[in-house]
Amino acid sequence: MRVLLLGGSSEIGLAIVQRLARDHQVQPFLLARHHDRLAAAVAALERAGCTGIETAPLDADDLGSHATTIASAFERAGGFDVVVLAVGVLGAQQGLDADPAQAAEVMHVNFDGCGSLLLHTMRALRGNRNATVVVLSSVAAERARSGNAIYGAAKAGLDALAQGLADASYTTGPRVLVVRPGFVKTKMTAGLQPAPFTTTPEAVADATAAALAGRAHTVWVPATLRYVFMIVRHLPRGLYRRLPL
Repeated sequence: MRVLLLGGSSEIGLAIVQRLARDHQVQPFLLARHHDRLAAAVAALERAGCTGIETAPLDADDLGSHATTIASAFERAGGFDVVVLAVGVLGAQQGLDADPAQAAEVMHVNFDGCGSLLLHTMRALRGNRNATVVVLSSVAAERARSGNAIYGAAKAGLDALAQGLADASYTTGPRVLVVRPGFVKTKMTAGLQPAPFTTTPEAVADATAAALAGRAHTVWVPATLRYVFMIVRHLPRGLYRRLPL
């Protein structure tokens, strides 16, 4: 199984690749910005039994480089069976009081950058019904809340784009699997107050692997959140804004 990980140092992304390696012979291709983190990621995947690991630089901010970067990875690997889009930054939790530059970066990377990478990946896989693109979204995309309005809005844009492209390619491929985790304990979320239904990279990886083996188009982690948000998304605005979210 040839797996392209966009965001090659992502803890969740790496957990997914490692989980897939338990059931398949995986050849990972990692694209990431930080070379030092890539070296650590390669070592972790080698311990998980992955072989033929390749890496290349990726700058999610540089939209103009995405077409060449994706095309080069596909050419070097001879194509991919699974692409995991795990690029993302967390920040600007202060809403209106957030640093403007940080807020702009969160929106740019999580929507513009990820959206660009998703489009180029989908074009490279156009017509391939055997391939799957895994898009790491968030429950924050389901309904923006005051506590993380900027991050939630950016994720909502990516989630909507992924769902729309999934429908557009439904009969021809590739398949798109949108993964919506709740709060995940990672280095990126260290120092933040955990939310209810907190999960782990390994749990997200298990749920993703199970969904890949089936026909799901969206997976919530933990699964309970699917039912929680069936209620939350329909709460009256006046009530929703008073919740301690």
